[in-house]
Amino acid sequence: MIIKNIASILGITSPAKSRLEGVEMASVASIDDAWLRTGGETITDFGPMAEMPAPAEGEEVIDACGGMLFPSFCDSHTHIVYAGSREGEFVDKIAGLSYEEIAERGGGILNSADLLAATSEDELYRQAMSRVDEIIAMGTGAVEIKSGYGLSTDSELKMLRVIARIAESTPLVVRATFLGAHAVAREYYGRQDEYVDHIITDMLPAVAAQGVAQYVDVFCDKGFFTVRDTERILDAAARYGLRPKIHANELARSGGVQVGVAKGALSVDHLERIGSQEIEALYGSATIPTMLPGASFFLGMPYGPARQVIDAGLPLALASDYNPGSSPSGSMKMVMSLGSIKMKLTPEEAFNAVTINGAYAMGVESETGSIAPGKLASFFITRPIPSLAFFPYAYTAPLIARTFLRGREV
Repeated sequence: MIIKNIASILGITSPAKSRLEGVEMASVASIDDAWLRTGGETITDFGPMAEMPAPAEGEEVIDACGGMLFPSFCDSHTHIVYAGSREGEFVDKIAGLSYEEIAERGGGILNSADLLAATSEDELYRQAMSRVDEIIAMGTGAVEIKSGYGLSTDSELKMLRVIARIAESTPLVVRATFLGAHAVAREYYGRQDEYVDHIITDMLPAVAAQGVAQYVDVFCDKGFFTVRDTERILDAAARYGLRPKIHANELARSGGVQVGVAKGALSVDHLERIGSQEIEALYGSATIPTMLPGASFFLGMPYGPARQVIDAGLPLALASDYNPGSSPSGSMKMVMSLGSIKMKLTPEEAFNAVTINGAYAMGVESETGSIAPGKLASFFITRPIPSLAFFPYAYTAPLIARTFLRGREV
């Protein structure tokens, strides 16, 4: 197909560009008054309207009607496979209980694990697909999905099989992460070392045997898993070729950033509580810091120091953390808005954090995350808007007019 009358194509990069760092994040390459052509699932060419070629015989012509064309969002941290919901804990938070207090009372992740264990795989898939349809409609074209509400071998594998079904049955780019170390299972209460042993000797071999995960994650933070626990799990996972993606520094300066970098993590995520030591550890590494402003918004926690990270010359990704307890939303448009409103990122920096850098944070930057020949034709067209800045500025307005994934309208 060929799309004409595009007000501006945003996020143009070289196919070889993998991520943007520091001052690079302040710019978004674009072409105004443009056209774009696809062939099969990929982008083939684009340019200014004055140079638009004649459509080929049988080629579909789509009029963008003066809307902007954005590359699809790349949401590199989600937990969208879960059973039921946790609005009861939402009420507890309103009443004044903290995230840690709810967890100490046996709530939070453990409540989700109880419900997931009682839910069939088909029903879990049905519920997850409603969220998948939701995020696609909101502009997401690539998503990383974690397990971690199973906390037993059977339930973790059930979650990972559902993630595989999502990858097979939708046009999304999907990456799966094994997060058995999300919390200590109820039956191991007071025996954390034994639960870590269980992950290493039982869960990891089963996950590897079924080939249902590309990454491994550990919640390395106060009240959850220690640096030593994390090292043990990551060393074991490395033997199966699973690269780390770490939950770190949501609740405290946990050492999670440093151990993630030392073990070659693709990303370290959350980072509400980091400082100069963590930033120093990230210098020169392939690990991308990833912040989750939706969780800060929903839980009333501090926002990660995004401005400090970018000003230090580092890359930054933003993701939704879509999950039932701390960020029940997959709106990457809202993530962009929070990035600008609460984290003081420019609209350009927020845009790059949810597109090309989000793609890097889930290892799919060669496939998607920007507009480049040979990348997937996954993008959306907005209603006519005056500027890129209007998109995060109008933080709840439904601005997406048409969505395309892998060269097809969805």
